[in-house]
Amino acid sequence: MYLIGESLNVISTKIGRAFKERDPKPLQEEALFQKKKGMDYIDINLGPAKKDGHELMPWVVQVVQEVVQDIPLVLDTSNIGAIEAALKVYKETPLPPIINSIMVRTARYEKMIPLAAKYNADVIALMWGPDGLPRDEHERGALAAELMNALHEAGVSSDRVWIDGLVTPVNIQQPQLISLMNFMADIHDMFPGIKSTCGLSNISNGPPEHLRPILNTTYMIMLERYGMYSVISDPLDETLTEIAKGGRMDIVNVVYDAMDAFYESTLYDFSGLSNELQGYAKTANVIMGVSLYSDSWLEV
Repeated sequence: MYLIGESLNVISTKIGRAFKERDPKPLQEEALFQKKKGMDYIDINLGPAKKDGHELMPWVVQVVQEVVQDIPLVLDTSNIGAIEAALKVYKETPLPPIINSIMVRTARYEKMIPLAAKYNADVIALMWGPDGLPRDEHERGALAAELMNALHEAGVSSDRVWIDGLVTPVNIQQPQLISLMNFMADIHDMFPGIKSTCGLSNISNGPPEHLRPILNTTYMIMLERYGMYSVISDPLDETLTEIAKGGRMDIVNVVYDAMDAFYESTLYDFSGLSNELQGYAKTANVIMGVSLYSDSWLEV
């Protein structure tokens, strides 16, 4: 699975200050750190960047590419002008840059799709429609069809599109997590060659900090089983990275076993597992709604 490093983000105090002060050192250190940790892409997240994004984004791209030339960048801001300004100065990488993201809102995608076509960039297609978050996999599919039709008409092929069906927090929207897996099961058949990604850490947005890694990792394993191509992830999470690169099959198999039990309407007996593996099985049950979410689910 491909990993997109999420830490070059304006919400980080250190990185946000470096953006504001135009200090290249923290940005370059973070980029080199993400490369060392095995990230395949680096996401540059400016947030809205309404005031100075058109100047800031190309500056950040140039600063990062001074020290990391072989890792493609993901341009992440709602400021369309900032994205185009960055694409104009972007130095070619082995894989193309990614525009993050094009929503399924006509006023937005009619402006952004031409950028992808003009600069030969990949795009993240965010399943956020006129009414916001889709209610289920069927609405996700309808939104995907609308956006893919517009992309294809502009000459953007399916293999340049990374579909993002939207991950929601486990503590408030468990059914949406199942819906996203169902959507993932279908989308690759609907559009052969399409890629996929997600903001993985959204699932753990709200739970206590120490529980976030096991939620993120467990859900990544579940999504990958249904064809998820990549995730936007925390470069500091070494276990998640190891699993994404094919390691820790003991954890993967336990999560799969818990999933199989759920789909077979049976209870998964994990009493003989180590405490570590029991934690992943319990977490899979919480994500699938077998157990109700609480901050103490690992202790039950």
